[in-house]
Amino acid sequence: MNKEFFQHIFDKHQQAEPVPPTKEIAAWALRIIRLLFPEQTKEYFRSGEEIEIQFKNLELELRNILLSTYQCKDCNAEWKAHEFIERIPEVYRLLKTDIQAIIEGDPAAKSEFEVVRAYPGFYAISFFRLAHELHKLGISLLPRILTEYAHSKTGIDIHPGAEIDEYFFIDHGTGIVIGESCVIGKHVKLYQGVTLGALSVEKTLANTKRHPTVKDHVVIYSGATILGGNTIIGEHSIIGGNVWVTKSVPAYSTVYHKPEIKVVERVME
Repeated sequence: MNKEFFQHIFDKHQQAEPVPPTKEIAAWALRIIRLLFPEQTKEYFRSGEEIEIQFKNLELELRNILLSTYQCKDCNAEWKAHEFIERIPEVYRLLKTDIQAIIEGDPAAKSEFEVVRAYPGFYAISFFRLAHELHKLGISLLPRILTEYAHSKTGIDIHPGAEIDEYFFIDHGTGIVIGESCVIGKHVKLYQGVTLGALSVEKTLANTKRHPTVKDHVVIYSGATILGGNTIIGEHSIIGGNVWVTKSVPAYSTVYHKPEIKVVERVME
C-alpha cells in the first residue's frame, strides 16, 4: 500500500454522510417493541405515567436520530417524530393480530409469550411495521436500516415500502423475500423461502409496481416464487411449494408443482 491509498481512504471518511450506527437505530426500535411487549424484557414500571414518559423519551430519541442523519436534515424531524409516536397504538393493534394469526395457524405455538419471545417471524414483522410507518412519513434510510437489521437476525427480507394488512403469519421464515411494491391482504400465511419479487430489475422501473399482489386468506408454501407487478393471487388461493408464478391466479385456486420422482431399488447381491 502507498500514501495515495491511505489518502483516498481518509477522504472517504471525511465525505461520509453522518448517520447514527445501525445498532443505535435498532436499539431504539427494540425499546419500542419491548415496551409494547414486556415478554421481551425484565423492566418493571409502577404506573401508566412512567409508560408515558418512556414514549416521550422514544419520541425525543427519534427526533435526535433524524437530526443527526444527513438524509433527514430537512425533513421536519420534530413533527415526524411526534407523528410516528402517535401511530404506535395502530402498530400495536396490527401486531396483536399477527400474534393471533400465528397462535391460530401454528399447532406448535402454545402461547402469546412464546410467539413474542421466540418466533423469528414475529420479530421480523415487528421491525417491518415500525419501519413501514417511518417510510409512510417520508423518512429516508432509517426504515431500510431497520428491516435489514431484522433481515440479518432472521433471514427474512421485507422491504419497508411493502403494504401488509392485518393477521399476517410468517411460519419458519428463513429465506422469505417481500419486495418494495408488494401488497399483501388480510390473513395471509407464508412459509420459508417464499419470494414475492419483480420480473425485471431495470432501474427505469424503480417507481412502478414491480411486485405481486396477494389477496386475503392466501397460503403460500415453501420455496414458491411469485413475480411481477401485474401478478395477482386471488383470495383463498393455495400456492404450493417450489412453484414459479408470473401470471395472475383466480380466487379459490390451488397451484402446485408436479415433480417427476423416480425411485430405483438396487438388488442386493
